[in-house]
Amino acid sequence: MIEWQRWRVGEFSSANSRMVLAGGSIILCIVVLSCLAPIAGDPCSVNMDERLSPPSLKHLFGTDQLGRDMLSRVLHGGRVSLIVAITISLLSMVVGCLVGAVSGYFGGIVDDVIGRIVDVFMSIPEIVLNIAMVGVFCALYGTSTFIVIFAVVFTNWVSYARLMRGMVVSLREREFVVCARAIGAGEWYILFKHVIPNAVQPLIVLATLNIGNVIMTIASLGFLGLGIQPPIPEWGQILNSGKNYIISAPWISFFPGLFIALSVLGFNILGEGLNAES
Repeated sequence: MIEWQRWRVGEFSSANSRMVLAGGSIILCIVVLSCLAPIAGDPCSVNMDERLSPPSLKHLFGTDQLGRDMLSRVLHGGRVSLIVAITISLLSMVVGCLVGAVSGYFGGIVDDVIGRIVDVFMSIPEIVLNIAMVGVFCALYGTSTFIVIFAVVFTNWVSYARLMRGMVVSLREREFVVCARAIGAGEWYILFKHVIPNAVQPLIVLATLNIGNVIMTIASLGFLGLGIQPPIPEWGQILNSGKNYIISAPWISFFPGLFIALSVLGFNILGEGLNAES
């Protein structure tokens, strides 16, 4: 039995509805623009005759130091950044949900061991841990988008596990769990059939908030040269390519930075709106 039924039309307060609408609108605009990226052209097409051209009708966002169209690069970078960020958030939620549910439901030595692992991860700044993990995995297995995703998921699941554990601890002795146990249902069946579905709502809110943080993490890694590598365009990588031209050609850094800021803002506003009603 799933107890939470609060996310229905008409149950949001007007203020929170406006936050959800505003955040969702920003995200929708960026997603639509990213989907239109192929119309903008090839993001890797080089034209040295037009290098460092300012924004114009021909190149709305200008061109970079190699004459590549910045509009095409930013929109294609949006597709990569959003897909990778959402993938990381979903994988982190699944891993954290399973680990936290097992820890909170069974308790004992399992809870103690998982709790200490979570404490270790939480004690280290996330960006430092991400840089270390990406560096280690890239040194061992080479640089690829999959390695970046795996390295960030490796450090990003702990917040989901901590939240899920707290929810499961509060649910495991509830009446519907006791009744299910009384009629002979197995512990794993109860966990996956009754406990996890009733504890997943806050994780969805956390995932929405976390996508913005993951976008920032991916952009930070890309800016440092540890993220998704060329020729695949990515916002942090594009931002880094313009750092030497910040005075003569500021548009190279401005537009990817603007899209990063708007994406993070959109997901944070949407998450806060959902969180107020959870």
